[in-house]
Amino acid sequence: MVRANMSLTAIRQLVGMKTIQCASVRRSVACLHHVVGGVRWKSSYKQAPLLTAAPVRGLIDEQISIKGSFLRPHCPVTVCAQMNCEDGDPWEAFAHYNTNADGTIDLARDHSVGGSYLGCEPMGLFWGLQPAPGAREGLRLRKKNVETPFVVVMSLLEGHVSPSEGQSTELAAVATERWYMAPGVRRIEIRQNGLVGTLFLPTGPGPFPAMLDLWGMGGGLVEYRSALFASRGYASLSLAYIGHKELPGPQNRLNVDDSYFNSAFHLLQNHDQVCGDRVGIIGLSFGVFLTLRIATQTSLKPSCLICINGPIGSTISPRKTGDTTGLFGSGDKYWTYDDQGHVSFRDMSLPANLSPETKVKLEHLSCPLMYILGEDDLSSSSIETADVIEETLRAAGKSQLLTRLSYPGAGHLIEPPYTPNARASLWTVKPKKQITLWGGHLAPHAAAQEHAWKKILDFMESNLRR
Repeated sequence: MVRANMSLTAIRQLVGMKTIQCASVRRSVACLHHVVGGVRWKSSYKQAPLLTAAPVRGLIDEQISIKGSFLRPHCPVTVCAQMNCEDGDPWEAFAHYNTNADGTIDLARDHSVGGSYLGCEPMGLFWGLQPAPGAREGLRLRKKNVETPFVVVMSLLEGHVSPSEGQSTELAAVATERWYMAPGVRRIEIRQNGLVGTLFLPTGPGPFPAMLDLWGMGGGLVEYRSALFASRGYASLSLAYIGHKELPGPQNRLNVDDSYFNSAFHLLQNHDQVCGDRVGIIGLSFGVFLTLRIATQTSLKPSCLICINGPIGSTISPRKTGDTTGLFGSGDKYWTYDDQGHVSFRDMSLPANLSPETKVKLEHLSCPLMYILGEDDLSSSSIETADVIEETLRAAGKSQLLTRLSYPGAGHLIEPPYTPNARASLWTVKPKKQITLWGGHLAPHAAAQEHAWKKILDFMESNLRR
């Protein structure tokens, strides 16, 4: 077994012993959305200040360079980032810097001394984004339409200010486009043999190694991770299996069986642009259970598995023909609540609380498995699950198949890098409004996402290309 535990000390070094102070900006940024590159503004400075971002258009997992120049030396400035999500809600982050002797700041070199994050964080303005004051409760930033970018506008302000106070002097601004889908990637809706999904194919002739992409019980069709995989050279099929209007109802019930996932794997495997013997599966949350079930209890032979913060069994399972069980909430006796009434599903996935007949046969695993866990996961008992996986594979003489990545301070939603973490977000509105806890603290969670994404791509490269 390969085991990589990021110690708390290592994460603190990586994130610069940051404490997070979430602050917000109320100003509208719509008038700046046309700005690309660096923009000079009239001011009392001898030469107009300049804020640059390079590249201004890039993939969501790419680091960009943000610099300010033509500023007064040794003076306080604030850099803030603002954007609107697809539902129109404002998000923002800001950080305080002191200019150098040459009148410049460079976010890859200089340390923030206040604001949404502390320390040297080249991408802090992105992973530090949080809902602005007055935004709706329980927001989580997720991309719905991967064929358009997030537009993030950054502004350079005079002094160490909180932009929400609205009295700051704006010196310069620049807009960036953050994409999940690279130019040339093909997006193909899949609606055949009862399947509901979206296939993403990389640019070029192929054939390509591929991933089957499974999300959790939040349901619906989540495309952005698959779009990003295709942007990195892997065909990827994002599959809906619950909570989608085109699947058998009711939407809060798991109404597909094992044959549904088998069909999806075979569709991907048999596609003329896919290397049929190089297909892996990735699952997050409940998708972990499905990923492990497919690999150990069916005739399918995936090349590798990537599991992120999920269980080895369930209180529900893919139904058998004629079975009407599978209502999400059947394990609600294990739900716990914090003092705000927010729900945690963590205990529901404790190995001891799982229905014995649903537990996957881990000893049957025959391909490499990467298990990624956040040690502050409040939605799944990921540490206990990883321990069971490790012990079972050791007893079966298969320790070499497991790579375990463990991240202190990270929560449940370990996603592509520079994605802002939501420690809690809206889960349901019917029959009553319910906010669920995910866990994770901004800075260590951001460090975990950046590190884990690189490890995921390396793992896929080793097991799907070589």
